[in-house]
Amino acid sequence: MFFQQKYLWLIAAWMVTTSVLGGLATKLGPWYFSLIQPPWKPPDWAFGIVWTTIFILSALAWMVAFNGGASQSQKNKITMLFWLNGFFNVLWSVLYFRLQHPDWSMIEAFFLWGSVLAIILVMWPIRRLAAYLMLPYLIWVTIAMRLNWETLVLNPGAY
Repeated sequence: MFFQQKYLWLIAAWMVTTSVLGGLATKLGPWYFSLIQPPWKPPDWAFGIVWTTIFILSALAWMVAFNGGASQSQKNKITMLFWLNGFFNVLWSVLYFRLQHPDWSMIEAFFLWGSVLAIILVMWPIRRLAAYLMLPYLIWVTIAMRLNWETLVLNPGAY
């Protein structure tokens, strides 16, 4: 499968930038461990595995869409949406973990969710496989939003 090297660099840069900055923003300290969590919350170690899988699937989706006959305009739109998504992804971690405001991160999560949906909608007419590869990301953000909401309900005044 032919793929232009400049796009591989963009995709790799998005993955590395988003994961490194998101990881640096995620501070599991005393405040986080004092929060009452819903009983169904996955263990903390699972989040890294899930996010790694999501980033790999997202990169594959990006490549499939670009190789699926995307026009230059569509490629530009997908690239812009992924970078916007990376911004929202990191911002959520900053709001939740660094600023200790799950209320603010709950509001911001709608923008993160919308950015994933926008990527799916742009990829759909180009190559449906690319859009399908993004579904785990949308599902995970939906689960994270529910977890965020339940954490707010279980911890009134903890932020």
